[in-house]
Amino acid sequence: MKNVIVLGAAGNIAKFAEEYLAQQGDVKLTLYLRHPDKLKTGEAKLGTIVQGDVLDETTLVSALQGQDIVYANLAGTDIKQQAETIIKAMDQVGVKRLIWISSIGIYDEVPGKFGEWNNKMLGETYLPTYAAAVKAIEDSDLDYTVLRPAWLSNKDEVSYELTQKGEPFKGTEVSRKSIGELVAKLVGSPEKHLHESLGVNKPNTAGDKPAWYQK
Repeated sequence: MKNVIVLGAAGNIAKFAEEYLAQQGDVKLTLYLRHPDKLKTGEAKLGTIVQGDVLDETTLVSALQGQDIVYANLAGTDIKQQAETIIKAMDQVGVKRLIWISSIGIYDEVPGKFGEWNNKMLGETYLPTYAAAVKAIEDSDLDYTVLRPAWLSNKDEVSYELTQKGEPFKGTEVSRKSIGELVAKLVGSPEKHLHESLGVNKPNTAGDKPAWYQK
């Protein structure tokens, strides 16, 4: 049995991941989030709920006891501090495996006009902050996998390809459902993609911006 804790369990990607993980017969879920009321009744039944903020180190350390895998689906201007608190808490408890959702553009890896558009849309604060969080994870002793999704859609599909850190990012979009499925695959085979930062996009979606973005 794998004990998996989801940090930010009410997130839109996390909800897909939790559905996939619940289908794996050897996974026991803990859903860690600030506002449990954001979970629908069916979602709340997928795992044990722990109400807490990841910056509350005492609560986080307690929730991490007995866990095998940490999946973090977090956001915010304090994302670097969140990452540092998680690293410290995982080290304290002795949990090594981390799956971390980040953003494209943190390595300036998005080429061409789409890269220019992405940088403009995400601004001068967002990307450096998310890059700093990932650097803290990469500099840690954790067995991490970082996922850098393209612009996210709500399409009911699973279709994605991967690029490694140091490779140009491909495509402009990917579905949240695809990322959720990939997270579940990583939990199912936790020995894969260790110490890797993976770009994730839907194949054949190259362009100056996501096709569905009209602004």
